[in-house]
Amino acid sequence: MRIEHVAIWVNDLEVMKEFYETYFYGKSNNKYHNTEKKFESYFLTFDSGTRLEIMRKSGIDEKKQSDMIGWAHIAISLGSRESVNQMTARLKNDGYRHINGPRVTGDGYYESVIEDPEGNLIELTV
Repeated sequence: MRIEHVAIWVNDLEVMKEFYETYFYGKSNNKYHNTEKKFESYFLTFDSGTRLEIMRKSGIDEKKQSDMIGWAHIAISLGSRESVNQMTARLKNDGYRHINGPRVTGDGYYESVIEDPEGNLIELTV
């Protein structure tokens, strides 16, 4: 058994697609658009086969408050501490909000946490 994909509601499909393509090398399919339901989405596929669906629907534009019940973050494994350090520096230099790290957490992960363009948390891990 494996998780086939995860999905996230976004405000700006194109900005979010570009972010995940640029920094994490996601490969996007063609945009799906259901005009009747006012729904649009992209699937981004990563080298590991993992997929992220980014979705936009008319009328869904309220951001959840932080620290709510539900998904808290997505963790992306970069393969090494050096890669975590480099990606953290790159994202910070490009103006993305850095939350913490790189550091070793209490449960043994080497990670840093940044926000994507819409404030969703991404853990960069080994």
